[in-house]
Amino acid sequence: MSRDDDLYALERRGWQSLCDGTGDAFYGSLMTDDALMVLAGGFALDRDGVVASLTDAPQWDDFDISGERVIAVSEGVRTLVYTGSARRGSEPEFRALMSSTYVRIDNEWRLALYQQTPMES
Repeated sequence: MSRDDDLYALERRGWQSLCDGTGDAFYGSLMTDDALMVLAGGFALDRDGVVASLTDAPQWDDFDISGERVIAVSEGVRTLVYTGSARRGSEPEFRALMSSTYVRIDNEWRLALYQQTPMES
């Protein structure tokens, strides 16, 4: 499996954790100590804030990732950019341009920065 494939798989595992209710544990272990998520609602959360916000959060029913592209920032830093969409109950589809910046620490990818820019569905 290539490094890019590793990142694609991690991103999908993250979305799956948001569907099965394990997002707090998944992102709590994936994010670096000083990581940040910049979210579509106009706010940013550190790792502890992400974990707290995902504890007992409503689950997504399903998701889709398309147009993935990996940008090699440096030897141990990669940014994955893609369009993500997710659905929950009767709510309107959530669709955004997303980017996840991963750093290689102790031979494992860790999430340092995640960002969402809303798109019209």
